[in-house]
Amino acid sequence: MEAPKNENFRDSIGTITKDGKRAWVFPKKPSGKFYNYRKYVSYFLLLFLFSAPFIKVNGNQFLMFNILERRFNIFGFPFWPQDFHLFVISMIIGVVFITLFTVVFGRIFCGWICPQTIFMEMVFRRIEYWIEGDRGKQIRLKKQPWTKEKIKKRGLKLIVFAIISFLIANVFLAYLIGSDRLIQYIVDGPAAHLNTLISLAIFTGIFYFVFAWFREQVCVIACPYGRLQGVLLDTKSIVVAYDHKRGEGENGRKKFRKNEDRAALGHGDCIDCMQCVHVCPTGIDIRNGTQLECVNCTACIDECDHIMESINLPKGLIRYASEENIVNKAKFKLTPRIKGYIAVLIILIGVLIGMLFLRNDVEARVLRLPGQLYERKDNNMISNVFTYKLVNKTTKTIEDVSLKLMSHDGEIKLVSTSGTFVVPSQGMTEGTLFIEIDNSKLSGDRNTIKIGVYSNEKLIETTTANFLGPRSYN
Repeated sequence: MEAPKNENFRDSIGTITKDGKRAWVFPKKPSGKFYNYRKYVSYFLLLFLFSAPFIKVNGNQFLMFNILERRFNIFGFPFWPQDFHLFVISMIIGVVFITLFTVVFGRIFCGWICPQTIFMEMVFRRIEYWIEGDRGKQIRLKKQPWTKEKIKKRGLKLIVFAIISFLIANVFLAYLIGSDRLIQYIVDGPAAHLNTLISLAIFTGIFYFVFAWFREQVCVIACPYGRLQGVLLDTKSIVVAYDHKRGEGENGRKKFRKNEDRAALGHGDCIDCMQCVHVCPTGIDIRNGTQLECVNCTACIDECDHIMESINLPKGLIRYASEENIVNKAKFKLTPRIKGYIAVLIILIGVLIGMLFLRNDVEARVLRLPGQLYERKDNNMISNVFTYKLVNKTTKTIEDVSLKLMSHDGEIKLVSTSGTFVVPSQGMTEGTLFIEIDNSKLSGDRNTIKIGVYSNEKLIETTTANFLGPRSYN
């Protein structure tokens, strides 16, 4: 893109003044076609965000990220510590998916899907418009002294923001500890779970700080995604772009004058009304080109289209377009890089699906007790002591569970049980067992044995273990 004459905007971010202080952004209330589309998407995602922890699939919470207990549910599929490789692949798929969309459509994730943007622009900002008014009224309210009106409006906004932050904190906690446990804590009362109440207060404070004060700084300063654009975007990426060829013309932009022949004077269609700047939630001028602060929210597109329509000029001066499209009128094509990302994404999804189909509902682990050697028994039997651990990943209790040797003739003796046991739903059973095998059936001092896990005499899982025996000398 042609470089703008004033390059000062590249020296610092748009939310910082020349003396290094916070430049508070008062965006104009957006309206238009894209804003309506974003509202529909946001309503759906907000509904999903608030309902996902309370939706159950086969008894599993639809989404849960219990970091403390290392239990995760993704779309109803439970992931235990033993499934961590599946969780990692899922996260990699998410990163590749977002990367692919960034290469093609720029920072579209930030403007349309990111929870920070949805809560900020579609919840907290709209409440702010309702209480304090649009851009002009908010600026005047900030400048005026602390009158009764200002105290009333700021106090009401503080209370409403705090209530919504507390509600978000509860939903966030449901994702972390599970909705059933959260509901039980609410029924028990805050006094019975002071640690949880303190955590809830901390989360509430964090959300209030982010949406009431830090706001767009999260996207500009804290989030690294904007800086990734410099690596991922190219001239073929479709982003929210200003058509500088049309907008600047030969002699640059110029204020609108009625009945003036702008084309004859060599001026572009941009009338320098600054409405695209006033409506921007991060306070940038999109006419300077793609910047890390831009979250592709499309507010400037709607505002510019409205201005163009009012002065009888074609819409689309600011639109979704690539630099190639603006300069050379080139249509979008799949580049080798995009095809590469698509191929990687398809391969990863295929691997994940294959692993999910191969994953068992029961995870069995039998390990020889550390530091223990074999023991000789009567009738030339060799005995080893093991620990076993069975994890039930389903929501149903597995009953009448027994362990049997599949590779050797021998016997498994469980300690403190009668031979069968129960593995609770989404739970774990562990204990100690002895395995006895005839010495004549062993080959050397180290043998790999195969153990079958049975429920009601039906094989549900297999595992292996190392069995020590006497060293044979030839």
